[in-house]
Amino acid sequence: MHIVITRPKEDSLYLIERLKKLGHIVTHLPVIKVERLETKKINFQNYKAVIFTSSNAIKFLNIDIFDLKIKCYCVGEATELTAKQAGFINTYSSEGTVDSLIELIIRTSETKSGKLLYLSSEFISKDLDVDLINAGFSVDRVSNYTTLPIETIDEITLDFLKKKSPDIIFIYSSKSAKNLFNLINKYSLLNVVTHSNLMCISEKVLLVLKQIKWKKVFIFNPGEEEFLLNKIN
Repeated sequence: MHIVITRPKEDSLYLIERLKKLGHIVTHLPVIKVERLETKKINFQNYKAVIFTSSNAIKFLNIDIFDLKIKCYCVGEATELTAKQAGFINTYSSEGTVDSLIELIIRTSETKSGKLLYLSSEFISKDLDVDLINAGFSVDRVSNYTTLPIETIDEITLDFLKKKSPDIIFIYSSKSAKNLFNLINKYSLLNVVTHSNLMCISEKVLLVLKQIKWKKVFIFNPGEEEFLLNKIN
């Protein structure tokens, strides 16, 4: 199958490699780019645990004192791998969704044992920190990166998309969905994507792209991508 991945490179390499090993053709078509946000230096000694819902938050860490043994909660295996590469040794990984990460934190952490640090994008699809605060935790959220739209598709990728319509397109956020919609219209790709199955991370993300006529639409959780391929006819 021809599969299009729309996440930034840092978040896609692990998945692209897996899909290619399964024999699929993969086109990397990032629709957003990631940029650092300046923050004050963080002293991990002020916190009992740190939370990451993206590898990008790890990439742009601004650390004053780095406690290697601090509890490190990660949204999935790819983010956990990045955390380990950065030096974290006490890592916990959920099943790839923010909801499962919240459940993991609540199950394995005491509300009164100290403050949690949530490092995130400027734009998030779910208020993890608010849910944890409502559950009795003390949480500081620090945004250390942001996302900007990518407004062009290179000629080689564009020609390939027109010659070989994607069987599947994965989309991971409302902002990415909006940018994908703009690119589809800008490059007159409506006739191309009507032959494609759309995989969205949530109903909220799907709403942005519902006005396009897709072959089929599916809702998925990160980490399930390769297992959902059997649903595609």
